[in-house]
Amino acid sequence: MSELQAQPSPAVARPPRNPMDRFIDGIELIAAFFIGLVAVDIFVSVLLRYFFSMQIPDSYDFGRLLLGIVIFWGIAATSYRGTHITVDLLYANVGRRLQRVIDVFATLVLLFVVTVQTYTLFDKVTSTYAEHVSTFDLRLPVWPFFLVAWIGDASAVLLIAVRTYRLIFYPELLGGRYQIKPVE
Repeated sequence: MSELQAQPSPAVARPPRNPMDRFIDGIELIAAFFIGLVAVDIFVSVLLRYFFSMQIPDSYDFGRLLLGIVIFWGIAATSYRGTHITVDLLYANVGRRLQRVIDVFATLVLLFVVTVQTYTLFDKVTSTYAEHVSTFDLRLPVWPFFLVAWIGDASAVLLIAVRTYRLIFYPELLGGRYQIKPVE
């Protein structure tokens, strides 16, 4: 055995995972699960329709309701990490101090908008429950789908609040300075 093979490979240093990071990872997993459900619904619906001239009852309703769930859980997944689409024209051309001010201001605006959205979505959950809104074919209640979407939206509010707190008091916990990656 050579000397190179005898030495154990150095362990890759990974930053310690705190409970908030695990919570965020869980939210991303939930969003991925629902996007998988949407893909399976579409794939099976198309397969049945074109090859067997059949359809899944309420397939359209399930697809649209699951897509709503995916959107709200996706907002939760991207809001904390800041991995959503951004326009950096001004941000890239100012100093670090002003970049931090822009980050905090933008995150506060996002927190306000998503909080109002969460409030109105909760109103939608309660109104669909009270009005007994149901799907077309199977007459399944719609409010549980709205509730799951609302939970995703409420998670987004929580994560954006945590992001705002960390941006103000512990900016180093968010991975340091944003790196601009040019599109080639």
